[in-house]
Amino acid sequence: MPGPLRNTVERLDRPSAYYLGRNKRRKFNKDRDDKDERERTPEEAEDPLKDATTLYVGNLSFYTTEEQIHELFAKCGEIKRLVMGLDRFNKTPCGFCFVEYYNHQDALDCMKYIGGTKLDERIIRTDLDPGFQEGRQYGRGKSGGQVRDEYRDEYDPGRGGYGRAIAEERIKEEEEYGRGR
Repeated sequence: MPGPLRNTVERLDRPSAYYLGRNKRRKFNKDRDDKDERERTPEEAEDPLKDATTLYVGNLSFYTTEEQIHELFAKCGEIKRLVMGLDRFNKTPCGFCFVEYYNHQDALDCMKYIGGTKLDERIIRTDLDPGFQEGRQYGRGKSGGQVRDEYRDEYDPGRGGYGRAIAEERIKEEEEYGRGR
């Protein structure tokens, strides 16, 4: 008897990595607090992305403007709101944004046609998002930007050069070398 059928194409309306991580923490805390309650099956749980109209857009250049994003993403439907991701301390763009459409189908079309294309010589990624909330426009890294940019070890001019942790190590090495080790 053959095994279960598996799709070779990923679903377009799959949950975003941010949403999955957030739910893992909630589920862990709930399991710790309420051991007597039975767990819901995936069919019983409400899918927050079922009618999601917001997209998370990642891997943007730090120099990409709102106008460029609006021009590209407006090709899939009318944009309700565009929120740029900002460095928490410097209030400068840090490589991501949220694009909110008026309906779910426009968001799915955008994922289908624009996700994986190039903008400012960078391949952008798009994920459905349960909805923008105030405070999410800021990077979650220690230095105010994105976490992934802090530990990047290759030079990337579109994202500000070396990662911040690596850049600090290089500065320390240069200072030690200048003192004559």
